[in-house]
Amino acid sequence: MTDMDSTALRWALADHLAADGSLRTEPWRKAVEAVPRHEFLRGGFFERSADAWRPVLADTDGWLERCYADESLVTQIAGTIVPCDIRGEILRAPTSSSTLPSLVVRMLEDLQVEEGHRVLEIGTGTGYSTGLLCHRLGDDLVTSVEVDAEVSRRAGAGLGACGYFPELAVGDGLVGHKDGVPYDRLVATCGVLELPYAWIEQTKPGGIVLATVCGWMHSSELARLTVGDDGVAHGRFLGGQISFMLARPQLPPPLGMLPDLESGEERSARLGADVLNGWDARFVAQLAAPRAQRLSLTLADKTQHVMVDVEAGAWAALTREGEQWTVRQGGPAQLWDQVEDHLLRWRADGSPAPDRFEVIVTPEAQRITWPKS
Repeated sequence: MTDMDSTALRWALADHLAADGSLRTEPWRKAVEAVPRHEFLRGGFFERSADAWRPVLADTDGWLERCYADESLVTQIAGTIVPCDIRGEILRAPTSSSTLPSLVVRMLEDLQVEEGHRVLEIGTGTGYSTGLLCHRLGDDLVTSVEVDAEVSRRAGAGLGACGYFPELAVGDGLVGHKDGVPYDRLVATCGVLELPYAWIEQTKPGGIVLATVCGWMHSSELARLTVGDDGVAHGRFLGGQISFMLARPQLPPPLGMLPDLESGEERSARLGADVLNGWDARFVAQLAAPRAQRLSLTLADKTQHVMVDVEAGAWAALTREGEQWTVRQGGPAQLWDQVEDHLLRWRADGSPAPDRFEVIVTPEAQRITWPKS
């Protein structure tokens, strides 16, 4: 199959996205049918091979078809490494990708754009979603910010190959982009621990901010907020258990040397570590401890489930004996106390799903609450 055949692939992708409910309106369908995703993947991508990643280059059989599959395609590893840099496999972590089209399109639909809206995109990535925005609104109404200059350059090349020339800025997207304010819509294609007030401030009253709220225990929810005349944004999570790579300035720090897990204070736990296996419960736990990282250690046939907040110097380690859980905690904060309190209140209120939570962002703070039973 040649590049000339991508028209059929784009149409097939649009059919697939419409069938699964991601693609809901005709303007965005026309954008999906028009914008060639493969132009943003000319440098290839990485595919998973056991615990490693191996490159798939543009001259590989099946590359073009893979570009139009509804899957996320990793395009950068370890902050600098692209597919053409590798012969064989690499064990490092992904740092940039082309998000699966169904999520891209779902978010663009949820953004509720209208003709004439000015949009700020946080996280250019490959540029595919930027291209869809340009097709829908026109280049002059689209600004996209990317923290990685080389990623932005490659996105610009892909956009130019498609005939799109939006404003591309390189910088920390967490501070937005003041040059084009105010924006009617702001959409982030990276996850954040907290929604920056700069995004609210740069969106006009009545405008919408769409972004994913994450934590370091890897549960996340997509939030849509409307900015009020008073500069306060109100909204809800939209549900769907989506996830994005975290904004680079908010990536978790290295764990380094673990604390002495035999120190601290021990007690019987009201909840065990297995409660964190559920997506919703883990998201609620993150609201109590958003900067806690989670890992498991097995020593002498005993597994310890550990949470560590490196910045705060707090930790908790849980072990199980039969049906009973024990927790040992140390540092300036009692991490598991905070998590238990939050989860038990949530359960007492009927364990409402995150799409019933309310999100409020003020100049001072982000506040997330759920309805009481």
